[in-house]
Amino acid sequence: MSILLAAVPTSLDVRLPDGPVHRLIFAVDIEGSTERTNPAKGELRRILYDLLDRALEAAGIGARHLEPYTDRGDSVLILIKPHDDVPKTLLLGQLVPILTALLAEHNAAVTRPELRVRLRAVVHAGEIHEDDRGFYGDDLDAAFRLLEAQSLKKALKKATTSPLILVVSEEIFHGIVEQGYLDGTSFEPLVRVRVGRRQRRGWAQIPDPLTSARTTVNRRTRRELPYAPLSMAPLNGRGPGQPQRNSENHGMGLSVNGREAPRPGPG
Repeated sequence: MSILLAAVPTSLDVRLPDGPVHRLIFAVDIEGSTERTNPAKGELRRILYDLLDRALEAAGIGARHLEPYTDRGDSVLILIKPHDDVPKTLLLGQLVPILTALLAEHNAAVTRPELRVRLRAVVHAGEIHEDDRGFYGDDLDAAFRLLEAQSLKKALKKATTSPLILVVSEEIFHGIVEQGYLDGTSFEPLVRVRVGRRQRRGWAQIPDPLTSARTTVNRRTRRELPYAPLSMAPLNGRGPGQPQRNSENHGMGLSVNGREAPRPGPG
């Protein structure tokens, strides 16, 4: 056997050292978390992880599809490994609407205003690296710049009846939405950010919630996938409560899908 052939891993599960791997990137950030007390922040974190777990399970996305959660204090990064049974359309057409419905249900039931949860979410895909401190790479930088864009924050504040706003990268928009797999009329070219020397664009949407009845019907048409609680990992050596806040944004607009409402009060 040649030296080159001997160096090739015998299993696709073996990761080449220092090489990039492709991942589907999904991240969420809690609106107005800095305005809450520390006890309230702790409750919000517990609620967020519970809702994420339930949404992933309802969408049929199990632990074998995922890297460990990356905790960023008031936000969570979820990296999904390449699997034919977890296409990007599943995230956009199932996971995000299910999470939106769960958020609306939670907010309608909770009695303490400080425990209501509204989220910004981003969907992107690209090459990432991992070391013993966590995940890193240009595509992660791009995803979090989109998620932290001021125009996205302003649009969520205006959409007072919606618990979630979604932004997708230009790669996701052109490859999935624009190709007709989803209704592209609900997306607006809202976000422009600069990552390094490159300008990145994002398309935003106020998702419609997926009701329990529709969720049940859709899940019966898919093969059930195993699910287990997920562990958490730091990102670039940053533990809980240490999110990076260096986004530079040039917003294109302040409304999404024509849904505008008076700006809410603090919190």
